[in-house]
Amino acid sequence: MTAPPLTWLYAPGDRPGVVAKALVAGADVVMVDLEDAVAADRKEYAREATAELLTEAQPVPVHVRVNALDGPFAAADLAALAALPGLSGLRLPKVTSPEQVAGVAAATGGRPLYALLETALGVERAYPIAAAHPALRGIALGEADLRADLGVRGDAGLDWSRSRVVVAARAAGLAPPAQTVHPDTRDLEGLAASCAHGRALGFLGRAAIHPRQLPVIERAYLPTERELEQAETIVKAATAQPGAQALPDGRFVDAAVVATARRTLSLARKPSLS
Repeated sequence: MTAPPLTWLYAPGDRPGVVAKALVAGADVVMVDLEDAVAADRKEYAREATAELLTEAQPVPVHVRVNALDGPFAAADLAALAALPGLSGLRLPKVTSPEQVAGVAAATGGRPLYALLETALGVERAYPIAAAHPALRGIALGEADLRADLGVRGDAGLDWSRSRVVVAARAAGLAPPAQTVHPDTRDLEGLAASCAHGRALGFLGRAAIHPRQLPVIERAYLPTERELEQAETIVKAATAQPGAQALPDGRFVDAAVVATARRTLSLARKPSLS
């Protein structure tokens, strides 16, 4: 079983030196950003620099966040990048309908797509978007834009939207979504607390904007020694005696519990950054 990615590191597409450092920072996935991190007068340069990078395979999977699909730059982004061998995925910002996903899938030959839901309308349509096309491999929130759209001030005001996206992803057969970025790169304690909250809500992994955030995210999402021991006990018991059963310590084990234990063990196989 292949361990799912836990760390997704953003790097601005118009700064090739930063992208090069990101590729060796230890993230599971590097996300080259052509949208929010790039000024309008540098969009073409960012696209060209990213295309040059992706003419060959990279040491880690590279995703590209293209510009907003209803804006003036997205079509050129997709045309320049979709067929390149070094591209592992396209991240689509501000998706609000399944038709947008289907249209990009048709235009890009089925390259892996990831939809970012950043508005109230996008969250409201989370399941239809998640189920829009086989090329869509994941959905996630863009919380900064969503917070502005909803007028939410406190962090707890986004929990309903977070749970909505987690449920929609799983209902569509997608991997659990990764959390959005924690914008304060020096607030590692706050990042750890936020990751613990996200894990409790059903998220798996998190996007980062600085390499120093990566070990914190890994520690939050990798299983503890106790969780590993419990998972190993459950899997061994299920292997020896298939079907529902009670362990000697009183814990009840069924297929759902075994599946959770196997996922825990799959995460443990990933080497730590710390």
